[in-house]
Amino acid sequence: MPITVGVNGAGGRMGQRVVALTMQDPELLLAAALEYAQSPVLGQDAGELAGAGRAGIPITSELGQAVDVIIDFSTPDGLRSVLALCESRRIPLVVATTGISAELRQAVEEAAQTTPIVMAPSMSMAVNLVMKLVSEAARVLRNNADGVDVEIIERHHRFKEDAPSGTALQFGRLVAEQMGQENHIHGREGRIGKRPLNEIGYHAVRTGDNVGEHTIIFGMMGETIDLTVRGHTRDSYAFGALAAARFLVSRKAGLYSMADVLGLN
Repeated sequence: MPITVGVNGAGGRMGQRVVALTMQDPELLLAAALEYAQSPVLGQDAGELAGAGRAGIPITSELGQAVDVIIDFSTPDGLRSVLALCESRRIPLVVATTGISAELRQAVEEAAQTTPIVMAPSMSMAVNLVMKLVSEAARVLRNNADGVDVEIIERHHRFKEDAPSGTALQFGRLVAEQMGQENHIHGREGRIGKRPLNEIGYHAVRTGDNVGEHTIIFGMMGETIDLTVRGHTRDSYAFGALAAARFLVSRKAGLYSMADVLGLN
């Protein structure tokens, strides 16, 4: 039997790609497409809206039938709503929404005590593999006698509302866990003086339709390491979310990461 999938945020750019790829996967069955109550796309066929042909699944604001798992690519408010739904019905949830507050993150962690949840700042397989590499590089370099300067540059499309990206912040957390930087700054301007060693600098670029690009720089005296990962299409994130959905349906309650999904832990 195929895994029945609900998509929250089905009218958005990422939601539409998840809908389309779910319809193409013989192991998955699109069973629900959700949007907020005032969405202009309510009532439309989810597959047709996604350019994938008729799915026979209208976009609604409430979940009618049971599903095996829900993938959330919406907004913080949309996540809050679907989180309550999944917690009450014990529906596994893939949290792919970014830009969430510390308070909402805590709510996700509390819901995971009774519901299986995957939450990650990025669903991309390549991004999560580079996270592993960045953490390892930071571990090896932390005792460098001359010190290591760490800068993180991220590029995204002009429509992205949060900056820096959740993925960039996660790269910074991984570095700081290994190297201990306490100051995390965002851009520089003016006569700021010598760069201290205990900081990580973040730089957010917003341009065109850039799907997502992150470069983590480890700068030392005499040499530099640049670790870069680039997304070419949004499908990289959608495929990762579908992999997370498959992973979750056989898991007990708990909070999982994409590293768990990909076997990187």
